[in-house]
Amino acid sequence: MTMTPGGNASIPSQVLTVRVLSGVPVDASSFRLYASGKVKGDPDMVFYGQPVNDDASVKLTGAGTDTAFTVDINRLRPDVEKLAFTATCDGNMTLSGLKRLTIQVEQNGSVLLTGDVDVNGRQEAALILGEIYRRNAEWKFRFIAQGFNGGLKPLAEHFGVDISDAPAPAPAPAPTPEPAKISLSKVSLTKEKPTISLAKRDNFGEIKINLNWNQESNTGSGGGMFGGMFNKSKGIDLDLGAFVELQDGTKGVIQALGNTFGRLNAEPFVQLQGDDRTGQVRDGEWLHINGREWKKIREVLIYAFIYEGVASWDKTDGVVTMHIPEQPPIETRLTEGSNRHNMCAIARLVNENGTIKVERLNQFYSGHKDMDNALGWGFRWSAGSK
Repeated sequence: MTMTPGGNASIPSQVLTVRVLSGVPVDASSFRLYASGKVKGDPDMVFYGQPVNDDASVKLTGAGTDTAFTVDINRLRPDVEKLAFTATCDGNMTLSGLKRLTIQVEQNGSVLLTGDVDVNGRQEAALILGEIYRRNAEWKFRFIAQGFNGGLKPLAEHFGVDISDAPAPAPAPAPTPEPAKISLSKVSLTKEKPTISLAKRDNFGEIKINLNWNQESNTGSGGGMFGGMFNKSKGIDLDLGAFVELQDGTKGVIQALGNTFGRLNAEPFVQLQGDDRTGQVRDGEWLHINGREWKKIREVLIYAFIYEGVASWDKTDGVVTMHIPEQPPIETRLTEGSNRHNMCAIARLVNENGTIKVERLNQFYSGHKDMDNALGWGFRWSAGSK
């Protein structure tokens, strides 16, 4: 069903997906609202820096031009009146620069409702796209498409979120310190700004690394070291992996190819969280690092390779986001790739006297052995499959 602004429709009280699609990357957010039309606290907001709320009723997956919220309506507390969904433009862009902007409600992969925003000539930088709301004992979705002046910060404040653009300076000693405000900042590693170092800590918690990409791109054949083996009409299969070196010199490879998924609570303290071979998992692939054992790790090299599908990095629209507890997300995009190479060394996390130095690489190779030789890891390689 295609909706017009202001229109509403009933939705099932089940697990739904609310998806935001755009022609240019946007930041999508969700706000859990009460009778006042406001949030009660920071846990009511779900966005790139806080991808799940406190009761797991809303979870954010994906990023850029395809962002999805998994909404479990039956988990919503009785006092929740609405869930609002918004989009904000990056940088100085306005809505007219997005080319297209759509919100849709899905259930089990089927689209129930669609709302297409007319972005032509619109100069706002933010938009309230739609809302799921409670009407008596029934849940409904309303397509809103209401422009909002300003970016994510004023939009969040409109819903009552107490935020700051950057971590606040340490307050003067006081009997009752104020609670920390939620940070909307994220760090993008680029060619001009390729590194960031995090202060030394005894415990970095569980570090989560996500690889996401446009899984629908396809030219019908594989490339690189697997060139010609695959000729299937399906999307890209990008695989996430890591080389790991411990402080005692032990080295290992973590990847789905060869079923070396690693372990989180024992050496090498790095684990791949499954491998999506179906193309149906919209939040891509995840690699977790046990930051509680960071003192035992010397280096983790994060890489991706095109296992199946088009050997064309400009069509993958790939992005890697590192989530480190109590830190803004660290993001790098898989750009500048050579279409003759199916392997990308994305970034490395290096233990420098207990700190974490994150270095963007974005270097492309023709395969595992080529990358290994260039970066000096010294593994012995043989053909494999999964």
